[in-house]
Amino acid sequence: MIFVDTGAWIALSDRSDQHNIDAVKIYDLLKQQRARLLTTDYVIDETTTRLRYDLSHKAAINFLDLMERTEKTGVLSVVRIDEKFFQDAKALFRKFDSAVLSFTDCTSFAVCRKYRVTEAFAFDQHFPMLGISLVS
Repeated sequence: MIFVDTGAWIALSDRSDQHNIDAVKIYDLLKQQRARLLTTDYVIDETTTRLRYDLSHKAAINFLDLMERTEKTGVLSVVRIDEKFFQDAKALFRKFDSAVLSFTDCTSFAVCRKYRVTEAFAFDQHFPMLGISLVS
């Protein structure tokens, strides 16, 4: 299972993003490999909000439609952040005071730990901090 982070979703959705070409190649490869993808409702929230503010309402709706389609086909599993994940994320957030991490990053890390995810489709270096390699 491969965790998909906000940066990857944005790069796929925004042709002007610096990582767009790489993101499309990686996503196409993951589809060919029939990889199972994992993300969270917090990542979807963060991505939808950024697309709405940075691009357009239409881009945000297109992203939400993509999430619905890929979840319905079983390619994507969306984890809902419950109280346990929330508490784990708070502990991680407190622990990493020297790294610039968002709270959403910490919820993602908590989910990756629980599901023993070892790879992430992401473009930042936060995942390798926790031993999760980036898909390239």
